[in-house]
Amino acid sequence: MTRKGKWLLALALLGGAGYLGYRHVFDIAAAIDRWRNPIAENREIVWSKGPAVAPAGERPPNVILIVADDLGMNDISLYGGGVAGGAVPTPNINSIAEQGVSFANGYAANATCSPSRAALMTGRYPTRFGFEFTAVPGGTWAVKLAAGGDPSPYPVIIHKTPPGTLAYKDQGVPNSEIMLPEVLRARGYHTVHIGKWHLGESSLLRPTSQGFDESLGILGGGGLYLPEDDPQSVNAKLDFRPRDAVTWTMLPYAVQWDDDQRFTPKGHLTDYFTDNALAAIEANRNRPFFLYLAYNAPHTPLQATKADYDALPQIKDHTERVYGAMIRQLDRRIGDILKKLKDTGLDQNTLVIFTSDNGAAWYTGIANSNKPYRGFKATFFEGGIHVPLLMRWPGQITPGTVRNDLAQGLDMFATIAAATGAQMPGDREMDSVNLLGPGPRREVTFWRSGDYRVVRAGDWKLQVSKRPDKVWLFNLSTDPTEQVNLASREPQRVAALRKMIEDQNAKMPPPLWPGLIEAPVRIDVPLNAPWSKGQEYIYWSN
Repeated sequence: MTRKGKWLLALALLGGAGYLGYRHVFDIAAAIDRWRNPIAENREIVWSKGPAVAPAGERPPNVILIVADDLGMNDISLYGGGVAGGAVPTPNINSIAEQGVSFANGYAANATCSPSRAALMTGRYPTRFGFEFTAVPGGTWAVKLAAGGDPSPYPVIIHKTPPGTLAYKDQGVPNSEIMLPEVLRARGYHTVHIGKWHLGESSLLRPTSQGFDESLGILGGGGLYLPEDDPQSVNAKLDFRPRDAVTWTMLPYAVQWDDDQRFTPKGHLTDYFTDNALAAIEANRNRPFFLYLAYNAPHTPLQATKADYDALPQIKDHTERVYGAMIRQLDRRIGDILKKLKDTGLDQNTLVIFTSDNGAAWYTGIANSNKPYRGFKATFFEGGIHVPLLMRWPGQITPGTVRNDLAQGLDMFATIAAATGAQMPGDREMDSVNLLGPGPRREVTFWRSGDYRVVRAGDWKLQVSKRPDKVWLFNLSTDPTEQVNLASREPQRVAALRKMIEDQNAKMPPPLWPGLIEAPVRIDVPLNAPWSKGQEYIYWSN
């Protein structure tokens, strides 16, 4: 760790002891030691091989679920926009929709990474099993405070850690939940996870304890894409975001294999994950497989390859150019995945799904990633949760289909289970809907983070918040970008939708671990814009 990093850690430990309790200060110390100290250099990954020859007859389809991290609706060019005013086309991502279906009302299951992924893997609202907040070491907040808070007229609220709070490594999806790879493995699939996990780090919560045969990636919330001083890395440090310094100081350049052997990978993580995905497809070409390819791009820290950065001289702003280069790389490598399917003859029998875990983040300083929608990651305005949701399955989905019905990250479970013939769990309430089947469509969906709670029922969307004490009501059929708050004009509708939220919340158990921080996030402007009177905001709990 650098000298600067040691000073930040010392400040965090001193501050964290007062705010959060010594247990969580030790949590972060252990996490930093774990993250920053890989135990080996790059190692060769050998994927388990299926049969040398494919069995005769039909076999169920392969499934590749690709999830980007903090990718906004306007980060891809499918909808006529794209990064830096369309300077970065995304033809390969677009092709999934052009050769399949795009869900115009596709939503993430949450506005932040961890709960969204919990819903994706379980087909259940994560609040059904107490997974309400993103899992982070408690002392992380003290680190962020030590590095400087966001300039805001509204306070960041830190809660003391209650006795009995789960340790960081145990904060995740309980092993008693049934994950998507478990039902697929029971159907005879070989299941592979590559990339970000963020659903628990203890031995019972890791991918290989939750249904994956093999796993390679990052167990926590993120990491460096390349060493900071790598000659092939072009970095964009966000000077307007003091906490970004903590990200660069304390995140690792490391991944781990099934056996918890942490090591430094080779090359930029987007390339590394893709190269291993290509190898995993090759190894499994003769048996049904499920590949969960969870990229950490374009989440911060912003790091592009020099080659991708050099390819975008038309983008003048350095941060946008680095961000755009990360999108360019992501699209290019997804193109390699699609080409591999064709080269191996698997193209016609593979369901490919592309989505994002939530909208683009306010803290990048890039204003238009979620355009035309209001809001950013951590808000339940459309910009925080309305995400690309694209599917391609030759012979099963008509090319160029656009669906306008409500679709949710929750629905990946039932959709994939139906496509593969896997059995849905029958011993618990499931919230997932088969998007490709003839059955009933989703009419209602909910989001919740602490006292900030939302329902969309048909075309109507109600958001209620205690801090600030405010209600927003929008008719998305006539106002899809949430410009006109109808709450004062429609009191009866507000009351009916609020009751739906209250009835839903009454069924949910308490969170497995508490939110330790509440922080203001503006709806319409990114972090680098100055605060001014009248700007709307929400309080995000984590």
